[in-house]
Amino acid sequence: MGLLSTLLGIIGFGIGVPFGFLVGFFLFIYSKPKTIKEPITRPLYELDNGALLDLLPDIPLWVKCPDYERVDWLNKFVSDMWPFLDKAVCARIRSMTEPIFAEYIGKFQIEAIEFDNLSLGTLPPEIHGLKVCETNEKELVLEPAVRWAGNPNIVLVLKLLSFRITVQLVDLQIFVAPRITLKPLVPTLPCFATVAVSLLEKPDVDFGMSILGGDIMAIPGLYQFVQKTIKRQVASLYLWPLTLEIPILDPATVAVKKPVGILHVKVVRAQKLLKMDILGTSDPYVKLNLTGERLPAKKTTIKKRNLNPEWNEKFKLIVKDPASQVLQLQVFDWDKVGTHDRLGMQFVPLKLLIPYETKEFKLDLLKHTNISDPQDKKQRGKIVVELTYSPFREDSNKLDGPQDGYGRKESGFDRTSDSEVFSGAGLLSVMVQGAEDVEGERHNNPYAVVLFRGESKKTKMIKRTRDPLWNEEFQFTLEEPPLNEKIHIEVMSKRTGISFRSKECLGNVDINLTDVVHNGRINQKYNLINSKNGVIHVEIRWTTV
Repeated sequence: MGLLSTLLGIIGFGIGVPFGFLVGFFLFIYSKPKTIKEPITRPLYELDNGALLDLLPDIPLWVKCPDYERVDWLNKFVSDMWPFLDKAVCARIRSMTEPIFAEYIGKFQIEAIEFDNLSLGTLPPEIHGLKVCETNEKELVLEPAVRWAGNPNIVLVLKLLSFRITVQLVDLQIFVAPRITLKPLVPTLPCFATVAVSLLEKPDVDFGMSILGGDIMAIPGLYQFVQKTIKRQVASLYLWPLTLEIPILDPATVAVKKPVGILHVKVVRAQKLLKMDILGTSDPYVKLNLTGERLPAKKTTIKKRNLNPEWNEKFKLIVKDPASQVLQLQVFDWDKVGTHDRLGMQFVPLKLLIPYETKEFKLDLLKHTNISDPQDKKQRGKIVVELTYSPFREDSNKLDGPQDGYGRKESGFDRTSDSEVFSGAGLLSVMVQGAEDVEGERHNNPYAVVLFRGESKKTKMIKRTRDPLWNEEFQFTLEEPPLNEKIHIEVMSKRTGISFRSKECLGNVDINLTDVVHNGRINQKYNLINSKNGVIHVEIRWTTV
């Protein structure tokens, strides 16, 4: 019996192996991908208790969580657009994969790689809820819950030697919770410059892969390995705080120029000025400002009856673009009655300055900006100034990442040392963005007043509103950090007509600047004192030189 069983086993092996190869060859050559069928849907009243309990995890978030809103209108929009989105996305996939496939043609005996069918199917993704998050920044944050149980028909053909291998993707399901940030909000359509997308949690991706008619995902251990690999790779790219940034507008068209340094100006003296008064003298003073700024010009004191005045007065001007900005100097003759006569003017481009180096300029005064004017030959005197440009330190809170194209960006902060933060001159920028629920007893025409170190600055007045939006920035140049100091902000209302009680205080707040010096920036809403429900939104920055 032992010899007979061994002989039969050898014969069976000899017949089974060729037969198996023959059947596998025919399946390999003549197998075709199966047609995708739409799933069968049934109403809830036809389901039993067990089936209903299985459906509880699939209930939309707007049912379970009050923070999420129902967005049937958005799902209807996606459903109507899906046939067109399907074609557009598939065309994009083809164009992106063609150069990738071309790299492998000719290698490993591969003759061709191409899509036999590429369609995302007839079932669009569904948004099971949308959460809109409020922040103090100029951005809009959306958190949709997206689920897609689709019926895509994706068939990839690989021609290897004389064989044709088909790979089909079936039963695709994706559950993802992204965070979409539209930032910054700008007054240019579509009103945001960048779309930043990140994942709040690892996505759930489930699919089957059929090769030569067989589902290879049924191989023990392979399914779990693929699931973990996909989650790990996607998380390493886009899991928060990593983001995918998609530029919408050209940064050059929407960028708001921020201060980058301070120009120290010392007006030393002037020589041989024109005689403008009847007695053969002048009462000169100097006005100085940077081009491209709307701030009032700085002024020196008036030197009465002096054609060779000595000022030695120092000023600080905020620089936003040292490559293009120009210092404008104008010398005037002060008159008690009427307009002041201009004695002469001159310009100094900031690009001539070397950072941190003091440079003296002795300039001939001109009549106007046209230097080549042949009629402007009259000697108008000279002015001597000393200029020093001090750029700010690199922003320690600046995010690293690509500036154009698609890119990933990682949130991170490079903190400067305490010795750098707590010493040296700098710029204190106060952005009064707006207020809410400010109500006066007699009128509501609110404006904000910022008081710091005896200096007062105020926003424009907005008539007849309890929720004003100012978005005005004020700047204070300081010799040392404002540690243990407070800035006082009042919200006032002023009657537009004539009245004995024209002004009214709607609330005030004192903000400690210690946190601003430590962190470089704060952006918060503060409850107003002496106001029932009033709130003011303020952003304060401290930048050191």
